[in-house]
Amino acid sequence: MASTVTSRTGSRPGYGQLLRTRGAWTFLLPGFAARQPFAMLTISIVLLVQHTTGSYGAAGAAAAVTGVSMALFAPYSGRLADRHGQRAVLLPGVLVHTLSGLTFTALALGHAPLWALFVAAVPTGASVPQIGPMVRARWGVRLQDSPLLSTAAAFESVTDELTFVFGPLLATALCTAVNPVAGLITEAALTLIGGLLFAAQKSTQPTVAVAGHARVEHVSALSIPGVRVLIVTFLGIGSVFGGMQVSLAAFTESIGEPGLNGVLYGTFAAGNMLSGVVCGAVAWKVAPQRRLLVGYAALALTASALWTAHSVPLLAGLGLLVGMCIAPALITGYTLVEGLVPAGARTEAFTWLTGAVALGQAAAVTVAGQLEDRLWGGAGFLVPMVGTVLALGTLVALRSRLATRPHSRTVARGVGHRVPVAVD
Repeated sequence: MASTVTSRTGSRPGYGQLLRTRGAWTFLLPGFAARQPFAMLTISIVLLVQHTTGSYGAAGAAAAVTGVSMALFAPYSGRLADRHGQRAVLLPGVLVHTLSGLTFTALALGHAPLWALFVAAVPTGASVPQIGPMVRARWGVRLQDSPLLSTAAAFESVTDELTFVFGPLLATALCTAVNPVAGLITEAALTLIGGLLFAAQKSTQPTVAVAGHARVEHVSALSIPGVRVLIVTFLGIGSVFGGMQVSLAAFTESIGEPGLNGVLYGTFAAGNMLSGVVCGAVAWKVAPQRRLLVGYAALALTASALWTAHSVPLLAGLGLLVGMCIAPALITGYTLVEGLVPAGARTEAFTWLTGAVALGQAAAVTVAGQLEDRLWGGAGFLVPMVGTVLALGTLVALRSRLATRPHSRTVARGVGHRVPVAVD
């Protein structure tokens, strides 16, 4: 399939040109709606379980089980979507997630033992719809080798951060001003409605090969060394998200202003969103590998200063700076996937990266919750520092693995006389 976007020689790809891509709006709008619950899930679990148990450690552990479950199952969801079509994975997934989330809510309200919450958290996390990777895969189909691919990666990061601006604010407002269960109930409802609407957009989903006389070779994204390096990099980013969620909640409660939690986290996410907009608008001449190294070093430096903040203005300012450093790293990482991974394995690759963020977040909320319970207030902010510094060391040591190489399209899409068709 040829790219549906063309550009004049010498023109710089921009958001306006990207959004004029044929068929883009048919999956962007429902995709945005379906993404919103992703940013609400962890904070809703933390606030609900902390309300019913009085412990940030228990709340962080329950949220961590959800995150680990999502991280472990997300790549398999992506692989199934690559092989059988996105709709075939989404329809059962949103139903399971909705029922699991409501079950978890009922158990928490009934003061069930922590092990029961862990059991309910497993299917809740495992069935989280991987809308972001699926949207990115649809951009790949629409754009292929177009220079707009980098712009699309930036646009998707901005969209992700919009959800992390509105999602935590909405979840926190519902849990604190309405009822502690309102966050998870709303998350379940949005998952069901948004996921079904996105699944209904059959014409824009990537095609899969139909079985025939020749064999299709499916390449695992995890077998590519550069993807494994990016996974470690994204684990560090996840440690920032998880550490911030728990530590900001504990900080605002300690000063008697729990409503500021959403505002502070929203400031952090707004910095991410704003830098993502700028990053996508710039015509970069620096290689993406170098951009990732520089951007990640800035992230580790700013995240290392979080634990020193002891006032709302200072914490808001540092959170804004940390957020501004995350988007360039995310955008560059997702852009590198296009050059590292064959087209037929990109949804899986994107879900590995998304899962890595979730796994890093899960580990961070667990450790940060324990630190907040057992040490001084604000000790949870040490988690983003440690996570990003360790990931930066790995990135520097293995940066040569990120060199992009050409891939054969026939391996990724199938060989022989197979005809790619959309699968409903």
